[in-house]
Amino acid sequence: MHARSPWIQAARPLAAANVLVPLLLGQALAFAAHGRFSWTAFAAIQLFGFFDQLFIVFANDFADQEADALNDSPTFVSGGSRVIQEGLIPPAALRAGAWVMLGAQMAIALALALGRGLWWMPVLVLLGAALLWAYSYPPLRLSYRGYGETLQGLGVGVLLPVIGFYAQAGSFEGIPLLGLIPCFVLGYVGNLLTSLPDYAADKAAAKLSYAVRVGQYEARRHSLELLVLSSVFGFLVVPGLPVWGLAPVIVAPLIPVYFALRLLGSADAANQGECLRFVILAASASNLAMLGWILASLIQGWLQAAPVGLV
Repeated sequence: MHARSPWIQAARPLAAANVLVPLLLGQALAFAAHGRFSWTAFAAIQLFGFFDQLFIVFANDFADQEADALNDSPTFVSGGSRVIQEGLIPPAALRAGAWVMLGAQMAIALALALGRGLWWMPVLVLLGAALLWAYSYPPLRLSYRGYGETLQGLGVGVLLPVIGFYAQAGSFEGIPLLGLIPCFVLGYVGNLLTSLPDYAADKAAAKLSYAVRVGQYEARRHSLELLVLSSVFGFLVVPGLPVWGLAPVIVAPLIPVYFALRLLGSADAANQGECLRFVILAASASNLAMLGWILASLIQGWLQAAPVGLV
């Protein structure tokens, strides 16, 4: 086995979309609002997202190592990367890796601040780090107290799109503030969904995930209801979109929601196959909603962009 394989496992590549897509959404919204797009900013901010993803998974694996050790049935969407539990990477090395990734993020933020005048970028990076610290680390460790969904909604659903928007626009002017509400809901649901397979382990670790607090069936039902609401209110994310353009943006995410609905009564964590299918379908609905908003925003931007708008 290649010496770097454990670090690839720790990186959890499949989870990268959770960071990179919201950043892309923010940049698409900036393009729609201002009609200009910088490929330099795009490259910098997506590279930032790559390091942010690694920072998140490394830091959370270190913080959750005791709870993850109680998980007898981890999946590819939950339960951590398992590199600590399998003895592949020492906890101290993973913690050091998280610090390195945070330093890489800050380096990009400072380069954008000095090179493009984006002086709020280092502040936004530190705010993201603070949210993760509050989520996973003592003394707050809010994910264990029932606030994990809210923090992920703020971090993934709000902060990341704002970072992407600011990097492209150079300011916060024109950001659809009400549109951040459906984005927050998708981030909230994302946390809820990935905790569903971990129900038994979270309960054993006294981690008050959504399913532990309200029950597995209610958690699944609420996740689908929130997905429908976020899709229906997607017009807030892309204001000014005509009805003919809005309809497919709303309808597309409802298709996987329909199929997930058929698993509503049977997808408990103990039935791992159906639980995973439910999570994948619901997550697909979330991704379709966000990708629809991105595409609609890009079209809006293209319609108003001058030839010199793409730099």
